[in-house]
Amino acid sequence: MFDNVTAYAGDPILSLNEDFQRDPRSDKVNLSIGIYFDDAGRLPVMAAVDEAERELVAQRRTRPYLPMAGIADYRAAVQELVFGADSAALREARIATLQTIGGSGALKVGSDFLKRYFPDSQVWISDPSWENHRVVFEGSGFQVNTYPYYDGATGGLRFEDMLKTVEGLPAESIVLLHACCHNPTGVDLSQAQWEAILPVLRARRLIAFVDMAYQGFGSDLEQDAFAVRALTDAGVTCLVANSFSKNFSLYGERCGALSVVCRSSEEATRVLGQLTCTVRANYSNPPTHGARIIARVLGDAALRSNWTAELAAMRGRIQVMRQAVHSGLEGHVAGRALSRYLDQRGMFTYTGLSPDQVDCLREVHGVYLLRSGRMCVAGLNQRNVGVVAAAIASVLKHTPANW
Repeated sequence: MFDNVTAYAGDPILSLNEDFQRDPRSDKVNLSIGIYFDDAGRLPVMAAVDEAERELVAQRRTRPYLPMAGIADYRAAVQELVFGADSAALREARIATLQTIGGSGALKVGSDFLKRYFPDSQVWISDPSWENHRVVFEGSGFQVNTYPYYDGATGGLRFEDMLKTVEGLPAESIVLLHACCHNPTGVDLSQAQWEAILPVLRARRLIAFVDMAYQGFGSDLEQDAFAVRALTDAGVTCLVANSFSKNFSLYGERCGALSVVCRSSEEATRVLGQLTCTVRANYSNPPTHGARIIARVLGDAALRSNWTAELAAMRGRIQVMRQAVHSGLEGHVAGRALSRYLDQRGMFTYTGLSPDQVDCLREVHGVYLLRSGRMCVAGLNQRNVGVVAAAIASVLKHTPANW
């Protein structure tokens, strides 16, 4: 019956992670998957999260099905965190928000919603972008194109080329944008560059779909939401997918949200209704536990303050690791090849290594990166950062034929 079913090639990131697990070497280093580890190499349990969870468990609540849109307190907390407590759109009830199964679920619900109401539109993602962006939008039936983004020669941004491409897009094109900590490159638009592209999006009547999976890992919670808030204030039609996997270290709880900024509260009510219809056709309703934890932390002043401080410490540790790699490579590389480790932001850095050099890192040194050269800086710690820097320096000195 299923003879015509072809084999699945696998997700490149998850497949590489499985290869790492099978590697018998004790000194191997996994810098492939986008997960934050602490300096001991462990997945952290944040103290604010732990306290909120203990309080919730002590209450011994029942676990009924949630509404299709999710927990009301959670959705309200998302809106305040993403758009700001003083948001005019929030005061005017112009934002339709629903709880989703992680950031990926938000992208999928948003993609299916857009395909129903903009069937002839096409999607534009950055070159490069997170691999699953293309998968999700193509899965909804969209044609997916790319706009210029990363400059391999400088390790920076091709902003003028990006802007020129966006200026030429047809009306109602869907433009996928990264709010902060661009995955996979770590290269972000500056606030001035965001302010330059906003009027283009509005004048061309483009639909901005913002993915914000790393709020708090770039500058801070407020500055990392600059793009979302600027789009909203500028009156650009936009959708926002956000995730709490990283900044709450709740990966397996799959907590995210999708928000749509509308022109009126009446429009937001209609949009929310159709979003819940889309949820019903996908997974019916979201899970309970993780969302209750997040709503508890964000809704309690003391817990929120503690969580914000913990997140700042995580962000600071990543910056220390960036500086350590930079120091370890001084004398081996220079210029933009070196400065990118400090200039790029968030959990990822595009190292500029070729696929052959990445293969050498893995096979000879046991250091796992994606073949694109993406390094998860959050996987480094005081014990392995020197080893990784030395391995990169060694690979840069040798051609593949001389491994």
